Amino acid sequence: MGLEAIYPKPHLSSPGKNHKVYPYLLRGLGITHSDQVWAADITYIRLHHGWLYLVAIMDWFSRYVLSWETSITMEADFCLVALQKAFIGGSPGIFNTDQGVQFTSAAFTGILQEKEINISMDGRGRAMDNIFTERLWRSLKYEEVYIRDYQCVSEGRQGIDYYFTFYNHERPHQSLDYLTPAEVYFQRAAKC
Repeated sequence: MGLEAIYPKPHLSSPGKNHKVYPYLLRGLGITHSDQVWAADITYIRLHHGWLYLVAIMDWFSRYVLSWETSITMEADFCLVALQKAFIGGSPGIFNTDQGVQFTSAAFTGILQEKEINISMDGRGRAMDNIFTERLWRSLKYEEVYIRDYQCVSEGRQGIDYYFTFYNHERPHQSLDYLTPAEVYFQRAAKC
């Protein structure tokens, strides 16, 4: 009958041919302040006809979503746009991603190297290495995407923009002593 569950297929985070893979630098590392570690990941948003691909860049300490971008293709360009947007407010000491071709590309890693940012990559098949971004995807999908059932790209983009604004500025997090990600992220800037 052609029925199939909707789930990410194997090998979606494979590095490109001849792309360098970096070691995972976060094992056992205490995250103590904003801009210490940023992480990026891509998820899939099902539309009525097709898919919308979403990349988000998050500060691990505060869970603040620094930037996000959507695309209807898996080309690396939308990841580079999100990266440049994130740098408007600062830069991290470590940047963590999976081993996907978008993040192992010379264009993406080259920008990080130019800014002298340590590059960290999850182990193959280790979603738990990027647990905070995976938790973000769960929240986004259960609190916004699944209940809205986007019909088209513009509707998806509008809903995601709304949700991330809500997530950053209005949604308190238990792990942040019931503060919002924006309150925690910008507390450091106020202390400087």
